Amino acid sequence: MSPVKTAPAMLRVDDERLRAQYVEEVLALLYPGQGTARVEFLVVPNTRKPRLLVPADDRRLAAAAVRRYAEPQSRVARLKRDAVVAALRSGASSVLLRDRIGVTTGADTIETYLRRVLATDVRLSVHIGPARANRKPVLQLLTADGATVAFAKLGTSALTRALVKAEGNALAAVSTAGLKTLRVPDAVHIGQWGEHEVLVQSALPVWRPRVPLTAPRLANAMREVAACCGTRRGRLDDSGYWTRLRARLDTVAEHQEGGALRTAAERIARAAGGVQLTYGSWHGDWSPWNMAVLADTILVWDWERFTPGVPIGYDALHHALQVGIGREASAAQAVNDLIDAAPELLLPFGVVHRQAVEVTTLLYLIDLATRYVTDRQAEAGARLGVLGSWLLPVLVARVEAL
Repeated sequence: MSPVKTAPAMLRVDDERLRAQYVEEVLALLYPGQGTARVEFLVVPNTRKPRLLVPADDRRLAAAAVRRYAEPQSRVARLKRDAVVAALRSGASSVLLRDRIGVTTGADTIETYLRRVLATDVRLSVHIGPARANRKPVLQLLTADGATVAFAKLGTSALTRALVKAEGNALAAVSTAGLKTLRVPDAVHIGQWGEHEVLVQSALPVWRPRVPLTAPRLANAMREVAACCGTRRGRLDDSGYWTRLRARLDTVAEHQEGGALRTAAERIARAAGGVQLTYGSWHGDWSPWNMAVLADTILVWDWERFTPGVPIGYDALHHALQVGIGREASAAQAVNDLIDAAPELLLPFGVVHRQAVEVTTLLYLIDLATRYVTDRQAEAGARLGVLGSWLLPVLVARVEAL
């Protein structure tokens, strides 16, 4: 058999092995120690593609965990989710969901910690995310009757500990901003379990019926976030944003991609440092999978990248890029499409001058790419971690055309 045919199979086997290894690592972290107690989970959909771990000892609780975790984005995904829920409720899960994983644990577990600090009895389901530098355990907290009461995040590395802390601070900031067009989780508990940062957030009702998203409604919500901590206007090269971005770029300058990003940023400053921009806040990762559009509000979660003092319009650009990456065959084409669509995307934010539109868009791409390099997404195996394969070539060409 030729190498062309065997290589993909080898890659799939390796990916499956890494996924299974990560699940074991997560369970060992959540349920450490040696004891007589044993905790078992069903692996949904299976150990080859684990997405969710649900309690194996209670069919009703497992069904509720799957049903209430999140609303799938596509009709096909919803049908698959509903089939799993039906199988769990009926008992057919013994046929359709055969994969289990368990751990023998001691007394000090994340479950006992959460029960203590929340003063209530909870059971857990565990979300297994894709390979990323910022991947962390995300837990759905359920009552005995299957109600989802909260979600908990654990920071288990230097990066994820910082992100969990940042999200707690972000939720505190936006909770006092009087937001009217969107709803965010409440920070129920912020603390430490051993060396791990813990953030427990109230559960947003993501299972409520959805309505179609309109561009004006999305822009209104994003403008509200942009203004929630105040705004200011001034030159790029005199701004606190430029100072902070330059410092971030300096820390990655020795990295090949980081050096290219710093060069691009310096070229923008030389060509357009005097451009007047308005600075406000952005969510930092406003993507279709971090929001739900209801008839009376927009639910928005995952605030760990929230940052004040950035050029307004970043959230609109980020959302459009994520949609484009999901739609286009080429991520590089999605970047080109974003730059071409930027005048329309930034118009609701009052960014109308041609140079301001160009600079805002290119700075957003540099900011995002700097995050990728700082977080070492390529080394973590993130799907778009290698910037030279999609973002950098487009960015460099567009900056040179300024």
